[in-house]
Amino acid sequence: MNKLMKKLGIALGCLIITSSCSEISFWDSFLGDQPESSGATTEEMFSSKINAEKVLTKAYTGLPYGLPSNSQKLGDNILESLTDLCYSFRDNISDGPVKYYYNGALSANNVPAFNSAYRYGAESDWTTIRYAWMYIENVNKVPDMTASEKSMRIAEAKVLIALSYFEMLRYVGGVTWLDHSADVNEAMKFPRITFAETVSKIVTLLDEAIGANLPWKQDDINDGRMSKAGAMALKFKVLQWAASPTFNSDTKWHPEADEYTCYGNYSDQRWKDAAEAGKAFFEEVERQGQYSLIQPTEETHRARRLAYRQSYYNRGGSEILISTRKGYDANSVHSTYYGQRYYTGPTLNYVDMFPWADGTDFPEDFDWTNPSQQPFFTKGDMGPTRDPRLYENVACPGDSYYNGTTAPVYMNHADYKNGSGFLVMKYILQQNSDRSLPAHWAHTRLPEIMLGYAEVLNEVNGRPNDEAYKLVNDIRARVGLSALPQNLSHDEFLEAVLKERALELGFEEVRWFDLVRRNRAADFTKKLYGLRSRGNDLNNPTEFTFEKVELDDRYWATNWDTKWYLAPIPQDDINKNYGMTQNPGW
Repeated sequence: MNKLMKKLGIALGCLIITSSCSEISFWDSFLGDQPESSGATTEEMFSSKINAEKVLTKAYTGLPYGLPSNSQKLGDNILESLTDLCYSFRDNISDGPVKYYYNGALSANNVPAFNSAYRYGAESDWTTIRYAWMYIENVNKVPDMTASEKSMRIAEAKVLIALSYFEMLRYVGGVTWLDHSADVNEAMKFPRITFAETVSKIVTLLDEAIGANLPWKQDDINDGRMSKAGAMALKFKVLQWAASPTFNSDTKWHPEADEYTCYGNYSDQRWKDAAEAGKAFFEEVERQGQYSLIQPTEETHRARRLAYRQSYYNRGGSEILISTRKGYDANSVHSTYYGQRYYTGPTLNYVDMFPWADGTDFPEDFDWTNPSQQPFFTKGDMGPTRDPRLYENVACPGDSYYNGTTAPVYMNHADYKNGSGFLVMKYILQQNSDRSLPAHWAHTRLPEIMLGYAEVLNEVNGRPNDEAYKLVNDIRARVGLSALPQNLSHDEFLEAVLKERALELGFEEVRWFDLVRRNRAADFTKKLYGLRSRGNDLNNPTEFTFEKVELDDRYWATNWDTKWYLAPIPQDDINKNYGMTQNPGW
């Protein structure tokens, strides 16, 4: 099998995670080395429950993770740096956004494994797929597991495979599909399947898992394992992706788009399929319970901000549907992210999306030159003036950051570094003590499915219905915002939902995929802005002066090509002739 994967150009590096904490739970510490690294045979690996668990746990370690970790994705940068929400200022040789995207240098002959957003054939998705199929095919040999346990774990493994293929679908379209634990002696013929076939096969795996005896929600001991709720949410996301206009249209998203990268036609049934999946999920939530929005303990800005933080930062809880992990301690798992925190800055475009604290839109014509206007905190007492989620996503002038000191985002701060005038707050937080909880990545949260379902209902009905409004307004109410205006048109509601997704799910790897699937070329080419500010005090300013500034144009501003929606397939992978083809435009 190792020889086969090497032929395919697939990296199956061993990922061993350790922790000294006695409270670690499933997946925080891998149960030994790569299962066969000691020379163990398949029979030995499945000779006992504990040995079999090593194989399944290894499959979990290959799942996608949204913050810089061992994968070195984008050169330890974040996917939002390729969107209108964020900008990278790390002009060094390893920075993916600056060196390969802002200048348009990425090509099929130059797809670096550690600096691109996605390199087909070198991602850990294949680690998950390989070990999950190995587990499915051999777990029935394990003598000390019940039939029920085996059925449940097989369902878990199928969700893992589906999730990994969904990651590929979003980045490259139709893929080479392995539906078994391939043997090294097999013929090297693994043809690319179409976009439609890929969607169908992912959904089939999820349906099989949903129909098995997966727990609706995993208990504290098994938190992190795949659940029925996670599988149903993932099925909705797959069908929402497939129904979205980039891929579900009579007009091709690129002149070279083919059956591997879209359907090639429009069908409203695809939106209906997504709606049915969303309806089934929320009906099951109603029946089973255990999932709901975390509410503030009191109606204050601080309590609302902390409720929002708990919803994405804490493991378990009532909002996390799929959680992926690279270890236990946040300071070690996210150390690279913390170390690079000064070189990636949210844009003013993103900051301006956040409304005032009462839900009123922040004005497009805000006068940044008027010193009496304080958009983030009131003068003197520094009371927050905006949506609490702004401060949890973005370090604004006047807020504390990382170690309790004032964020170094204003120009007369002693540690100021040139950038957008803002820093990413999410997952970095305000105090050292804030990062004392176990690390994880909130791959899929309840609000993403709520907002996604609201979008789908809008498409199916041609305009928002009461249920769609309620889904969005419940999320806004959690942070103290007023409800959306009534009687919005289809297009107005769509814009409101996409904006709400940016506010609620910022830096959770949602914006890039929203822009891609909705064919939002204008958001990739628009002018991006930053903010220069000066405080009235070096260490503890109580008011600021501001200047809106343009950020450097990216290559896309004048050379946009929709080929960027999907990643290039490395030419050396195509040259292996096992069946993969190139994506449009590359």
